[in-house]
This record gives sequence, C-alpha cells and structure tokens, in this order.
Amino acid sequence: MPVASDELNRIIHADNLAVLPTLPDGGFTLVYLDPPFNTGRMQSRRPTRHVRLAATDDPEPAASGTITGFAGKRYERIRGDLLRYDDRFDDYWGFLEPRLVEAWRLLADDGTLYLHLDYREAHYAKVLLDALFGRECFLNELIWAYDYGAKAKRKWPTKHDTILVYVKNPARYWFDSTAVDREPYMAPGLVTPEKAELGKLPTDVWWHTIVSPTGREKTGYPTQKPEGILRRIVQASTREGDWVLDFFAGSGTTGAVAATLGRRFVLIDENAEAIAVMRGRFTDVSGVVFEQGIAPADA
Repeated sequence: MPVASDELNRIIHADNLAVLPTLPDGGFTLVYLDPPFNTGRMQSRRPTRHVRLAATDDPEPAASGTITGFAGKRYERIRGDLLRYDDRFDDYWGFLEPRLVEAWRLLADDGTLYLHLDYREAHYAKVLLDALFGRECFLNELIWAYDYGAKAKRKWPTKHDTILVYVKNPARYWFDSTAVDREPYMAPGLVTPEKAELGKLPTDVWWHTIVSPTGREKTGYPTQKPEGILRRIVQASTREGDWVLDFFAGSGTTGAVAATLGRRFVLIDENAEAIAVMRGRFTDVSGVVFEQGIAPADA
C-alpha cells in the first residue's frame, strides 16, 4: 500500500529500526541510505546473512535454518563467511542488515535503493545485497569522485565514495535518463558543437565537489552530502509526486532535494543534532511535520 498522496512530509526523531515497521509495504519509489560507518554500539545478536531462494510450491515445511521472507519467497539463513576476514564486519552488518531488509519491504515494485558507502564496506555490501535483493536486482555501482582535503603520501589518496544501486523488480523499475541534468563534456572538441552545447548524460562515475565549507549549502552537519548528488538520484529514479525515504537523514539533503523537485519525503534520524539542523533547513518549506518517535535505546 503506497503512502497517501495527501500525507504531509515527515521528519521523525527516532531510532529508525523502531519506526520502519510502522511504514506501509511498497510505499516508496526511492530509498536513499547514507549510513554511519561506525555505529558505536555493541551488537549482541549472532551475525547471519540471508540468501534468497527460488519461490516454491512445496507443501513440506521449510528446512531447519530457513525463514519465509518477502512475497512468500524462502531465504536460507547462513553464517556470513566474510565475517572471519574483518572483525569490524560483525558489528557493522549486525546493525545494518535488518534495516536493509526493511528497505526492501518498503520499496514499491518500481522502486530503487541507493546505498551510499565508502571503500571500507562497499565490497561487503555488494555481497550481502546480492543475497538480500537477488543478484538480478543489482543495477549499478556509482562512483562519486572528488578532490578535496589532505592527500596521502604512502598510498593512492582515497577520494571517492561508492553508491550501490539495487531495484525491487528488474522488469519494472523506474529510471528516466531524460530527466537528469546534463553535464559538460570533458573534451568538447571531440563532439559536434550541438552535442557540446547540450552536454552529456552522467555516466556511473560522478565528478562532483564536496559541500563547500563556505558555500550556501553548508549546514554545519559533518557528513552532509551535496545537493547535486541527490538531485541526480531523485531525478532519475522518481517521478513528481513520488515518495522518497531516507532513514539516516543527517542534514536532510534528500528531503530538501525531493521538495525542490516536487517529490514527497519521510526522513528519520535519531541524532538530536541532525533534527536541529533539519528544523532550520526546512523552516520555509511548507507541508513538513516534525514528529518525536520512539526514543533510541541508549537515550
């Protein structure tokens, strides 16, 4: 059931895992996630990952160690072999995996997930998202490249983020390349003047500056992402009036871009600083309601 078209945009101060189960199945055309890379929490549950199995009409009970998941499909619950390669993987994915399961449920049949990570976790994320969504639902690996800040001297300087793109249904997802702002050719002399004037569609490598420390976008939030990055995502993967969800909302860039482009949004964050930043950012945006949800467990 989609979110009602006349519902107000919502910004919710809460633990996202407490709020997500209250949102409707298939309510969102776009889920954008920019999660923290260090949760700062001790996880008590034993780490597992879920592999999607083919749907079956077999009346026999599921084998021990399996669970019934999305749309009646079966998932085998297995231990993640990758855990032994990285001690941090255990805690991080114990935190993030149940939230990705909710993201899958909340996506509309034509919806798309964008998961924004850095080089430390992106390769692990690809493996687990293949298990959760299905490899056939992988659409793109986007590289956001920038050149700002200190440069390492004993290795190649790390100046990019990775955005993994998965769709709910590979036969039905929405993607409109004609709606995306075009960009200048890097070598305009190699194309016709008409093409140079029009610009080109961005590829899967996006050269885009970070938020300028002195620019108009700057909110003071430490992990703020540029509006230009979110603008491309929202333009390509939603239509006017569609609903967008970001449950690691931070400074609220996803909602700010969605509002500018005529999309509706739900933002969730448990950080009081983030909520304060968003209160200032959305002062002049009509149709936005702030809610106090379920308090974080460690509050």
